[in-house]
Amino acid sequence: MVKNNEEKNKFAFLLPNLMTAVSLFLGILSVLASVKGEFDKAGIYIFLSLIFDGLDGRIARMTGTCSKFGVEFDSLADLVAFGVAPSMLIYFAAGCDYGKMGVLAAGFFVVFGAIRLARFNVQSECIEPNVFIGLPIPSAAVFITCWTMVLSLYGLLAEYKSLIIVASFALALLMVSNIRYPSFKKMQLSKQALMKIFVLVLLVLAVMFLYFLETLTALITLFVLSGIVRAVYNLTIFKLKNRHS
Repeated sequence: MVKNNEEKNKFAFLLPNLMTAVSLFLGILSVLASVKGEFDKAGIYIFLSLIFDGLDGRIARMTGTCSKFGVEFDSLADLVAFGVAPSMLIYFAAGCDYGKMGVLAAGFFVVFGAIRLARFNVQSECIEPNVFIGLPIPSAAVFITCWTMVLSLYGLLAEYKSLIIVASFALALLMVSNIRYPSFKKMQLSKQALMKIFVLVLLVLAVMFLYFLETLTALITLFVLSGIVRAVYNLTIFKLKNRHS
């Protein structure tokens, strides 16, 4: 009986780390696809990596197998899947036409993403924060991936490569900024609010069924902009209060 429990505990410990390993491997596949110029495939690998990245943490918390090893392994996997992989997509899809500026755009995305991950690990281990300080690196990766794929889908990538470069610098700065972004994992909502959100989610899913990439791009863009708008609003209110005081 004791041996069976030990085997279950070992399996429970291995399962979230297996999800992390899959996420890491998908990140490597994305890098190789970008090198080959297969940008759509590279983007799909990043999206799949995001799914497995979400699974590892949830499984670890559900099974009570959160560990320092798991946190560090997850961060290393995130750096590859959401730092290195998107930076290669940035470089080969757009940056290679801009010389050193393109190299800087890809490099800054990785370096600032690593700083973002290190800061997150210091602030919280297995505890989910109420808000994220700075743009989370998976969100930055999804943003740049979505826009690259959308521009490619509509044949506009060649004309708007400069926007990818500008966006990569902006995302890098947002990741290490003090701008706060909402964490939806600890939201406490009433039953009425939950019902409204449920209906809204169904409508969004219906639109995504018809226009998946375009809808996902719109949603991640709204999320990224929400932090900036909120920061500007709070700063404006703060200045107005100081004037009247």
